[in-house]
Amino acid sequence: METNFTPTRKQKIKPIDAILSFSRIFVGLLFIFSGFIKANDPTGFGYKLQEYFHVFHTDFLNDYSTWIAVIICGFEIILGAFLLLGFYKKNVAWGLLLLILFFTFLTFYSAFFEVVTSCGCFGDAIPLTPWQSFIKDLVLLLFILIIFKNRSRISPLLKKGTAASLLSTVIVLLSFGIGIYTVYFLPLIDFLPYKEGNNIPELMVLPEGEQGDIYEYIYEIKNKATGESKKVTDKEYMNGIWEDENWEVIGEPTSKLIKKGYQIPITDLLISDADGNDVTQEIITNPYYNFVVVSTYVDKMSTADIIALDRINSTIRDLSADYNLRAVLLTASSSQTAVGLNEEMDLVLETFYADAIPLKSMVRSNPGVLLLQNGVVIKKWSKITFPSKEELEEEYLAK
Repeated sequence: METNFTPTRKQKIKPIDAILSFSRIFVGLLFIFSGFIKANDPTGFGYKLQEYFHVFHTDFLNDYSTWIAVIICGFEIILGAFLLLGFYKKNVAWGLLLLILFFTFLTFYSAFFEVVTSCGCFGDAIPLTPWQSFIKDLVLLLFILIIFKNRSRISPLLKKGTAASLLSTVIVLLSFGIGIYTVYFLPLIDFLPYKEGNNIPELMVLPEGEQGDIYEYIYEIKNKATGESKKVTDKEYMNGIWEDENWEVIGEPTSKLIKKGYQIPITDLLISDADGNDVTQEIITNPYYNFVVVSTYVDKMSTADIIALDRINSTIRDLSADYNLRAVLLTASSSQTAVGLNEEMDLVLETFYADAIPLKSMVRSNPGVLLLQNGVVIKKWSKITFPSKEELEEEYLAK
């Protein structure tokens, strides 16, 4: 008996499936990375959101900016992970499309109208200019459109069932849990210039051998006799024109960046006392242990924040009786507000004043604490993690 046997050919992968797979991997990993980087510091991302709130006249959202940041970061991670796993493909495709359209609008608006200098897409880890962010979003939009159009071709890695449901639940809990954890316990990875181990005074000056930004200055000059006017560079102006009394400068010179140089990490830290005297170096170069308690706005502290500050203050008071140390409170609030708080809580902390921007970069907690010695950040704590007197003695002071 004769039988016919036709061997099965290896099924070829269609080009669209290969493009779709690449798009899923690229977009999924980028969304997870972007979400995690921002979830690592949702308070910082919240500050960036406040800039957008100001631009669009929605400042009433400022008090909720940190938790809005936690939600956005969590959804980014969830969408990226579900895209890679092929879960909930229709909902994920719609979520990705709506989110990238929203981000693309924001980055274009920021770039075109020059209202927000950095989008915060990757937090402080990878700063991007608005135009760089907009181009990045256009590229992402292209891949997401491919995913959206071909969403029906996506196959999940796990079939519906207990395992898939359990994995989805774990992803959701982790995605939101990272942001919630770092709100209370500080970023897992600190990308700011005041991170542990950094020498603050060294980060405030241009290192030897480095060169800062190079600018060219443009002068508009006018001939007194003929009325002719023209623009010249600072080199041309200094090459004899300034000595010619026939020419006079009109208005103020304008500057143009010629070459980007070394960027000093800390340029805006100025600490002053109630009388306006500059005490920055006195505070940051103290050779003894120096507890720097930071509360950007003492009048915006909640009841829980005030309780935390009282605990920090009591612990430092107990330590100061046995050890040679200094403790200061830095705030951007008015001196009247700070004095009122001092009298109400009987603070052992010396109160000094600084701009809100560097204070927000010092520690992502209100209040938060830095331990300095000789200008080096030894340790940072949030209002929750600040240790007891015994722990501080054992770890630092008694050594």
